[in-house]
Amino acid sequence: MSKHEEADLILKLYDLRREATMRKARDWYFRDFNPESMEDINKALFSEHSGYVRMVWTYWDMAAALVNHGAISLDLFSDTNGEHIGVFLKAEPFLAEIRANFGPNYLVNLERLIDASPDGRQRVAAMRERMKGVRARLAAQAAAAKSN
Repeated sequence: MSKHEEADLILKLYDLRREATMRKARDWYFRDFNPESMEDINKALFSEHSGYVRMVWTYWDMAAALVNHGAISLDLFSDTNGEHIGVFLKAEPFLAEIRANFGPNYLVNLERLIDASPDGRQRVAAMRERMKGVRARLAAQAAAAKSN
């Protein structure tokens, strides 16, 4: 595949991320979806947010498949994306349970992409720690605003 064709795929992926429902799904996923157990995942998957979780997971798994199969180079994808790491970090602790409940190939492309990326699992762990800090700061701000 030519660099021009790869660039076109990257831009198409970006356009898909800007679609109105996808934007809402991504906003909810990163702001409000912070699973701490498989029960939390099931609650989301069997709620009004089910479509959001499935949309975000299947989008990034599809994008990862494009990389894994050579349609987009790992370098180009990594240089233009990082959100997939945040998506994966929320599912990673529960992958075995997710796959036991929903099928053995669930998020397999995304996991392969993470593992193929230089320092992929370390990047996931580092982002997880950063997100814990962000959530703690947001909780402190909310508590302070509530007490005022």
